[in-house]
Amino acid sequence: MTELRLIFLGTGSGRPTPKRNVSAMYLRFGGRAVLFDCGEGTQMQLLHSGARSSRLDAICISHFHGDHINGLPGFIGTMGLSGHTDPLTLIGPRGMPKYLRALHDLSILRPGFVVDVVENREGLLLERDDYTLEGVKLSHRLPTHGFIFRERDLLGRFDLEKARALEIPAGPLYGRLQRGEAVQLDDGREISPDQVVGPTRRGRSVAYMCDTRPSERVVEAVAGVDVLVHEATYLHEFASQARERGHSTVREAAEVARDAQVDELVLTHISPKHGSKREILREAREVFAQTRLANDFDTIDVPIPE
Repeated sequence: MTELRLIFLGTGSGRPTPKRNVSAMYLRFGGRAVLFDCGEGTQMQLLHSGARSSRLDAICISHFHGDHINGLPGFIGTMGLSGHTDPLTLIGPRGMPKYLRALHDLSILRPGFVVDVVENREGLLLERDDYTLEGVKLSHRLPTHGFIFRERDLLGRFDLEKARALEIPAGPLYGRLQRGEAVQLDDGREISPDQVVGPTRRGRSVAYMCDTRPSERVVEAVAGVDVLVHEATYLHEFASQARERGHSTVREAAEVARDAQVDELVLTHISPKHGSKREILREAREVFAQTRLANDFDTIDVPIPE
């Protein structure tokens, strides 16, 4: 089973506090990882979490506000100092090449490995053999995108009892059948995969939506995902401030989760003015019961569907 784990490296908004660093989420998928946003201090948070930058396949930056990108130069620079040599995909807002050139010209960042830049857009951003990354346009004060990680569909479960009943010899034939190949036994019988393998299973999915106003665009994009990580900067009593600054309230994030029929909602990007976990969860769960509040260094394992 391929592990899919979320590690929250920063769950606050605007500025670091003693309890919450600014935005960053590390998604570990088997032997690789994707980092979503890279606020100030992310590399130190990563060290404290025990996760490894050497696993990184891609970094996704939602937008150019400092609490989402100010940690990036140091993070990439440290990767180079640590001996990282594999190419790194950097997905980010329009203007990212200009940003990197400025850092290079000022001798701030000159990594010793290839950084492939992909510009944020709607739809497919990155394809790998076992997962994809999609972009979703968000509603914020400057161009901002959310991201959806989708594991490719999984092979059906192999039914060992059926295989034994059909007297299929244990060994390589099992693997060939699960990969969708028909096999012929020594007695001449041909066994097709559907005789011993269940239907293809839907891959797991994680959506990261930060920073944004609630929108139908987001509801449609994240419909049915396993885990929706959504900003919830303010309690709803500060709804006018949320609208003015291009953010969502706790209740609005829960309404997105409810309308999109996701399996689980995880709240992040919490304003420093809100210190009560109980109050935040109460407001969210009145709308969507399957809600949790992310704190720095929390981990969530996303199980394979039955």
